[in-house]
Amino acid sequence: MTISLIALVVLLAMVFIRIPIAFAMAIVGGVGFGLLRGWGPAGAMVGNAVFETGLNYSLSVVPLFIFMGNVLAGSGIAQGLFSAADRVFGRMRGGLAMATVLSCGGFSAVCGSSLATAATMSKVTMPSMRRFGYSDSLATGAIAAGGTLGILIPPSVVLIIFGLLTEADIGKLFLAGIIPGILGIIGYLLAVMVAVRLKPELAPQVGEVHPMSRSDAISVIAVLGLFVFIMAGIYGGFFTPIEAAGMGAAAALLIAFATGGMTRGALWTAFLDSATASAMIFAIIIGAEIFSNFVTFAGLPDSLSDIVEQLGLSSWAVLLVIVVIYMVLGCFLESLSMILLTVPVFYPLVSDLDFGLQILQDPDAVLIWFGIIVVVVTEISLITPPIGMNVFVLRSVLPDVSLGTIFRGVFVFWVADIVRLLLIIALPVLSLYLAT
Repeated sequence: MTISLIALVVLLAMVFIRIPIAFAMAIVGGVGFGLLRGWGPAGAMVGNAVFETGLNYSLSVVPLFIFMGNVLAGSGIAQGLFSAADRVFGRMRGGLAMATVLSCGGFSAVCGSSLATAATMSKVTMPSMRRFGYSDSLATGAIAAGGTLGILIPPSVVLIIFGLLTEADIGKLFLAGIIPGILGIIGYLLAVMVAVRLKPELAPQVGEVHPMSRSDAISVIAVLGLFVFIMAGIYGGFFTPIEAAGMGAAAALLIAFATGGMTRGALWTAFLDSATASAMIFAIIIGAEIFSNFVTFAGLPDSLSDIVEQLGLSSWAVLLVIVVIYMVLGCFLESLSMILLTVPVFYPLVSDLDFGLQILQDPDAVLIWFGIIVVVVTEISLITPPIGMNVFVLRSVLPDVSLGTIFRGVFVFWVADIVRLLLIIALPVLSLYLAT
């Protein structure tokens, strides 16, 4: 236990001095394993982690789903979604902000990446909101918060990573994320209503609303059709989640070329961005695998279980402590890194707990429920200072908007997320209804 805690402190210190998290985890895990077992076994462990991760067929879903999202981002689908959502909410005060949230949710449903959603939708929605007189805080807050939906609404890369780490059914994880994802959209819409009601100066009076155009309708149909195609294929047993990634990427290409929005330059950019993002994710996964092997060998999960048993904490108290730990870590660590770092430590502990609910009697149900809780907490971390990765993505795309302005804008959405998290914890059926 002491060795593991020292390693965690060293790891966090390396992250604070801006050593990339992938290399920090690999260095701490490799050196720690070497000190415990010897340098020969440590070298073999590191080599094996690199080799197995690089050749892991299940991880092929990561670049394929990322490519699918990048293709849609470059084809103009995002603009059509926003325009269509504006037609729905344009008659309400704050309607463009609501349209931003709804279009972010729709785009993230087929993109699977929060950062990609935030970056893409900022280019699409921010000019319109500024033109109509929306405050920068509400506009950027809606984009940053709406972008977080990308890691929960399937197909989610983060849910895929969680499933691979815990050997949970990825198809069930996708289904489990639908209702919490819808709740997230509804909560954000209510947050906009509350914000403009308390501070009317955040949004202008309702302007003229134009009817939905043919191209807008095509964008909506394309996104909904692709989402249904992927989910129906997985749930109907026509293809596995891994095969769904390839089918989704191929379908996205067909949609992009059929709508005429995909140019040769946009396709090359999609390939390049997908390769860059996939290489980064694979590096983090390899580092996390090395660190996980070390903490497992050091006995950290077993030690945590013993401590919980000795303290006599209830299962619910343990879960709340884990959630608080995630909230704190989310202020300093990037979301994927946090999941890869903590899930191998926490999920064996949670799987052994008894929550006294009939719906959680199945260990697989507990694992899926815990996965949704982890992802929702990770969503919250994406807009929580001082890190807030979605906020920093927006800051890079919109250099004329200060971080303070964006963080002020996301506060009302952060409150909505906390309410949703408490509902998911208190009512596991929200996550498990479709998945069980």
